[in-house]
Amino acid sequence: MKIYHGSFHKVKNPCIEKGRPSTDFGKGFYTTTNFEQAKQWAVSKLKTSKGEAVAIVSTYNFDEELLKNKKYKVKRFNSPDKEWLNFVVDCRKSTPHEYDIVFGAVANDKIYATITLYESQILTAEETVARLKINEYFNQISFHTKAAVDELEFIESMEIS
Repeated sequence: MKIYHGSFHKVKNPCIEKGRPSTDFGKGFYTTTNFEQAKQWAVSKLKTSKGEAVAIVSTYNFDEELLKNKKYKVKRFNSPDKEWLNFVVDCRKSTPHEYDIVFGAVANDKIYATITLYESQILTAEETVARLKINEYFNQISFHTKAAVDELEFIESMEIS
């Protein structure tokens, strides 16, 4: 399958070390199967870049069978549920996990506000999940080990206008 990474530079050789630790699934290299989502990520990252830069989406081939293969420890969330919610909250607190690859929904800014209410104990887990289920979701596949990210085959990078 094709997956995409949005940035302000071409990423031919992805590196997990450059990721931020307090993200949805922890420090890693983030991709999506949705080109439009990658474009949005590229544009949002461009706003935080220093100096002159352009929004770029890099495209990779990824063997989807690796999500089922015992070679890697994979965590797959089919929908934003209580388990996903607790995982995201822990990862955003920089709690490490043991997975090579994590696949699941993106916790965007609207979703993050709901998660903050949950963390503040204003909402229960059940109320939070109910609120989360009314949003449109994009997916993300994050790679957390060098071996896993090395499975990506770079295809191309394109500038987004």
